[in-house]
Amino acid sequence: MLDWTDRTLITQEDLRTASIGASLRISERALVTPLAADLARERHIRLERVPAAAMDDLRPRPKIAIGADHGGFEMKEALKGVLNELGFAYQDLGTHSTEPVDYPDFAHAVALSVSRRSCDLGIMIDGAGIGSCMVANKVPGVRAAMCYDEASARNSREHNGANVLTLGGKMISNEKMREVVRIWLSTGLTEERHRRRVAKIDALL
Repeated sequence: MLDWTDRTLITQEDLRTASIGASLRISERALVTPLAADLARERHIRLERVPAAAMDDLRPRPKIAIGADHGGFEMKEALKGVLNELGFAYQDLGTHSTEPVDYPDFAHAVALSVSRRSCDLGIMIDGAGIGSCMVANKVPGVRAAMCYDEASARNSREHNGANVLTLGGKMISNEKMREVVRIWLSTGLTEERHRRRVAKIDALL
C-alpha cells in the first residue's frame, strides 16, 4: 500500500503514476479532484482515508513560503517572529528592504513555491494584500485568500482550502496580523461538503 498521507491534493496526474488496482493511503483532509476520482474508479485504485487525528502528532509542521514588497517588508519581518513562536519553518523569498519593488514578482515567487510543493503554504504581504492575491491566483494549484481578521482567515481555510494567505501591511496592525496568521495556520479543511466544493475549484482550467 502506497502512503500519500503527506499530500493535500490528489489530481488525475498523480493517479496516473499509481499502478492499476493499487491501494493508496491518503489523509482524510486531502482534496481529490473529480477527474482523479473518475480515474481511480476506472483503474480500480482504492483510496483509503486516514483520520487526521491519527496523523497530526506524527507529521512535521508545514513549511511556509513568505514574501513581501516594500509596503509589506516590516510586517514580513514581524511575521518571522510569529512563525518561530508557532514552530513553523519558513523560506523568505524577499524583498529584504524597504526599497521600492514590484509586488507581482514576490507574490509570484511565493505562489510558485506552493504550486511546485517546495513549500506547503504561502504568506505574502503587500500594502493592501489585494494585488498579491490576484497574482497568486493565476498560478495553477494555488488558492489564495486576502484576509483581514480572524473570521476571514478561518473561513478561507475551513471553507475554501486556501493555501496562500495575502495580507495588507498598511491595512492591519502587527498584532492583528499575529491573530490572523495563528487562526489561518491552525484551521483545516475538514468537512466533506467543503472538500467537494474546493475540488471543483481545482478542476477548473
